[in-house]
Amino acid sequence: MSLLERERTALVVVDIQEGFRSYASFAAVADASSKLLAAARILRLPRIVSEQYPRGLGPTVPEVGLADEHPLEKTVFSAFRADGFDLAERSQAIVCGIETHVCVSQTVHDLLDRGVEVHVPADAVGSRRTIDYERGLGRLDRAGAVISTVETALFELLGRAGTPEFKSIQKLII
Repeated sequence: MSLLERERTALVVVDIQEGFRSYASFAAVADASSKLLAAARILRLPRIVSEQYPRGLGPTVPEVGLADEHPLEKTVFSAFRADGFDLAERSQAIVCGIETHVCVSQTVHDLLDRGVEVHVPADAVGSRRTIDYERGLGRLDRAGAVISTVETALFELLGRAGTPEFKSIQKLII
């Protein structure tokens, strides 16, 4: 596994929707994912956002801060299998969202199976139950995903301080 590199990386935001708002981890996942999304815009990374059955689970929540991203509607669990999913030929992906053990997991496994290096910030994924989060994250680790944090991912993408991008992203995490 290598460090994240901007020209190789895309962000995948999975199913941070109204229907999951009751989860204890929801607010933290939405906040962490909004930081990743804002940083991806600053760094000009491709951004893919998915919504699981939005008619039933509602839209992506406002806290995530969608701008020009248009969510892919899906009924399959893996965002990778949604119509329109395209990493823009990137070989690395940061995957965040809900639920760690279902849609995030299946998305990560599909990406890994296709040779994509996947980074999962542990503070930007969640599940309804702690055991599902823990087991899901452990399974992703064993499958070969890089488990890190939002800050780790952002500083790897930056690579150096003192740039305009660094100053903008620093404001997101402080």
